[in-house]
This record gives sequence, C-alpha cells and structure tokens, in this order.
Amino acid sequence: MARIGSALLVVWVVTTVVFFALRASGDPLEAILGGPGSQAGEEAVARARETYGLDQPLIWQYLLLLGRVATMQLGDSYARRQSVVDLIAAQLPSTLLLATLALVLAWALALTGALIAQTARGPVARSFSVFLRGAEVVATVMPQFWLGAVLILVFAAGLGVLPATSSGADPAGLVLPVVTLAIPIAGFLAQVMRDSLAEADAAPFATTARSRGASETRVLLRHTLRHASLPVLALSGWAYGSLLSGAVVVETLFARPGLGRLLIDGAMQRDVPLVIGAVVVVALVYIVVLVVGDALELLVDPRLRRGRGVVSPPADVAVGS
Repeated sequence: MARIGSALLVVWVVTTVVFFALRASGDPLEAILGGPGSQAGEEAVARARETYGLDQPLIWQYLLLLGRVATMQLGDSYARRQSVVDLIAAQLPSTLLLATLALVLAWALALTGALIAQTARGPVARSFSVFLRGAEVVATVMPQFWLGAVLILVFAAGLGVLPATSSGADPAGLVLPVVTLAIPIAGFLAQVMRDSLAEADAAPFATTARSRGASETRVLLRHTLRHASLPVLALSGWAYGSLLSGAVVVETLFARPGLGRLLIDGAMQRDVPLVIGAVVVVALVYIVVLVVGDALELLVDPRLRRGRGVVSPPADVAVGS
C-alpha cells in the first residue's frame, strides 16, 4: 500500500508541475491552430477555445485534467489530432527496448569490473584493476550527449562500422544508443558492486565458508556475489528511471523514434495532452520497475521477507548461510 500511495503522489506531482509549467510558457492554442504562424480568424480561435475547454478558468482545466489522468482518458494531441494513448503506445516499445538493453549492458559491465577488481592477483592484474576504478569514476561523470557525439564521430563518421542514426529494433542501429546510455550507469553500479563485494568477502559468513574448506570460487559464486548484488538491485530501479530520462537526449541525438522524442516535440509545440500523457506513462513505468526491483530483492535475499512480515524462510536458505 505504501508503494501505491507513493505512486499516486508521484503521478499527481508530475501532472501538476508539467501542466502549470506548460501553461506558464505560453498559450496552447498555438498548437491547436497550427503553430505561431497560424492565420486563424477570431471566430476560429473562439471555437477552438470552446472545443478544447480553454475558455474555462485555469483551475477548472486543471481539475478536469486530473480527472482524465485518473481514468487514463488522455484525450487527443493538440498538434497531431490523434489519440494520445495511441501515439504513446506506438513509441513506448522503442524506448523500453532501449532502456532495458542499456540496463542489461550496464549490469554486465559493472559485474565484470567488480569481479576483476575482487579476483585480481599479481601486479599486472592489480594495475588493471586500478585502471578500471579510474574508468568507473570517469564514466559516472560523462555527459550522455557528449559521449554519444564522440561515439558517432569515431564509429560512424570515422570507422564507418555503425550507423549514426537508429530506427526501430535494427541491431546495428541500437549499438551506439545503448552504449551511450549504459556507460555512465555502469560506472556508478560498478563502484557500488565492487564495494559491496569487498564488504561481503570480509564478512563472517565468508570466513566461515572458507574455514569449512570452500574454495575461493565457491565463496564468490555461492555467497559473496549474491550478497553484493542486493545494493545494486536496489539501485536498478533508480537506474532504469535515469535511463528513461536519458532516452530523451539519446533518441534526439541518434534521430531515433521513441517516447523521448515524442515528449520533446510535444513540449516544443505546447501540446499539453501529449506531454502530460508521456510524462505520466514514464512515471508509471518507473513505479512498475521499482516494484519489480523490490520483488527481486525479496527473491535474492529471503531475510528481507521477515523484515516485511512475509513468510519466514528456513534458516539454511538465508544469504551467506
């Protein structure tokens, strides 16, 4: 119930901020009548205001909007004259595919870096581990628009091995956008996983496992890695939300269709129903991801169920046992 209450609060705040921000930036009637260069007469303007309810007091328009959001009756786009739900449904899969692949790649890079750092033996391996730590820090502060531009210059314009633009689910076209999104998140997740792995490796349960004759590989795979993945799992919901917001930049940079570009176009045209619909859907997706993240945490660490009043697991299945 707490998660549902938080979800409703987030949707209400997002809807309120976006509505008043768009109305403060100008009259949405421009989008309805075809843009700033429209030559519509006074009669057409008055009819449009009445049709779209823009002749009503602002607070009443706001309350009507909340009612539509609550029932997911998002209406038609001012500029495109199409159902907002249909427009979002056509673009959402592309953005979800991009964000999901980027999260998978970020996890893979973070896990690889953490394992190399944890198992490094000898001067060469330790030097490489130090290099990876520096690379993680650089990756976390790397702006996505800059990283994407560099990748386009190197792999598209320079080497010519990958396309600079991306459309649909074409594997070659997905590579550069996915890498652009994944690298900053991978740097952050790698730091968290490496620290968690080192902490778990020094924990009493790892020492106990070694004293019972378990090999270092078994301790890592059976005990410490599972324990170290919990903080990263908890951060993955936030990471997915960050990837969705980053998709706005990446889809624009790579001329890729998706919810991000739809949102940008709607904001530029002051298309209130379209922008509100896109933002609400992104918020809902983010909330669903958080709920899935919670479920995965419970699956990985049964001890959490006891803390949340769920069925207590047998002691021999707890992490580190």
